[in-house]
Amino acid sequence: MPIKHAAAKALRQNKKHRVRNLALIAGLRKAVKAVRRAATAREKAKAGEFLQKAIPIIDRARQKGTIKANTAARLKSRLHRAVRRLT
Repeated sequence: MPIKHAAAKALRQNKKHRVRNLALIAGLRKAVKAVRRAATAREKAKAGEFLQKAIPIIDRARQKGTIKANTAARLKSRLHRAVRRLT
């Protein structure tokens, strides 16, 4: 239990941020898995559609500070490459 007022506020904020971050990460993983699953199944149309949905989710997670900039860039790059290879 925090003693200082500022520590109590920080604890409240941490709880809120944790819930938000977990939700963002869950959505991010779901979107990335959908793209990868479609790419593995060699379904280019579906993979492209899922990719278009995944990019804003990745960007939002980056904006909120849930993932780092390089992680977001790496994820987007790898997903784009996976979809591009489906010719």
